[in-house]
Amino acid sequence: QVQLVESGGGLVQAGGSLRLSCAASGTLSRINTMGWYRRAPGEERELVATISSGGGTNYADSVKGRFTISRDNAKSTVYLQMNSLRPEDTAVYYCNVYAPFISRTYWGQGTQVTVSS
Repeated sequence: QVQLVESGGGLVQAGGSLRLSCAASGTLSRINTMGWYRRAPGEERELVATISSGGGTNYADSVKGRFTISRDNAKSTVYLQMNSLRPEDTAVYYCNVYAPFISRTYWGQGTQVTVSS
């Protein structure tokens, strides 16, 4: 089994920065895509950013230029550096890992990010 543990959420003023981390434990395929999703109050969960095991990245248009996703394969950890935060970035952020060879998707428990205006 794979478990994902997120950290780094909190309260920040608009324009500030936060860094989220997500560590995966258990048996995880080397070939996988790690990412971050978020769900704002009353909204559907949406993709924020993903990064493949080869380093390829994908971002939602709303965060391009402000957020940076990265990973440390040796630590099975994915990071999300969030700069120039806006009140509309307020949401619960979820870590996600997709292992394509076994078609399994894993989710973290979520971490709250609140941006005050």
